Order: sequence, then structure tokens, then C-alpha cells
Amino acid sequence: MDERAPMIGKLLDHYRILAQIGQGGMGVVYRAHDEVLDRDVAVKVLASGAGETLGRDRIFTEQGSVREHINIFVGNEDVRYTGGLNTRLPAAAVITIVPAISGG
Repeated sequence: MDERAPMIGKLLDHYRILAQIGQGGMGVVYRAHDEVLDRDVAVKVLASGAGETLGRDRIFTEQGSVREHINIFVGNEDVRYTGGLNTRLPAAAVITIVPAISGG
């Protein structure tokens, strides 16, 4: 069973994961609903180890902050609003890196 299948129905920040629409070597793309803007969007969740493949420079700026188009969640909380890269990680925390969320 795919370890990312349990994402269906989960809430990442204000994005409700509805269905898987694609999968590749870097991760899985889901159809999600933006509950703030009330529209469907695409959310890409990286596979384990994909961060190393992407490279630090694609996730972080030269100053060490997370790039604007990268979204990092600890559980269901976006780290931009919980302390950034200094967010405490509880035991067995699930960390999800979403490189872009686009809607239309």
C-alpha cells in the first residue's frame, strides 16, 4: 500500500486533500480544496528523500529562509505560522513539504 494514501481527507493548513491525481518519482499530486478561497487546487507532496534530490538551494534562500513558494507542514500546521524553521517537532511528527500550491 502506498504510504501517502492516508492523505485523502486530511487537512493541510486550509487545504482539504480530496483525491490523488498523479504520482511520480518526486511525489504525489492531489486535488485539494482551498477552504479559505473556496476553490479546488493542486497540491504536490514530496516523497521521502525528495528533499535531497531537489537540493537545498531549491527549498531555501541564500539567507537560509524557506522560499516563498515552498510550504512545510508539521502535522497539519504550516511552519510559517508556528515558528518557521525553529518549530518544535513533537515525537513521531509527520513533516510534509509542498513545493507549490496552484489553483485555478
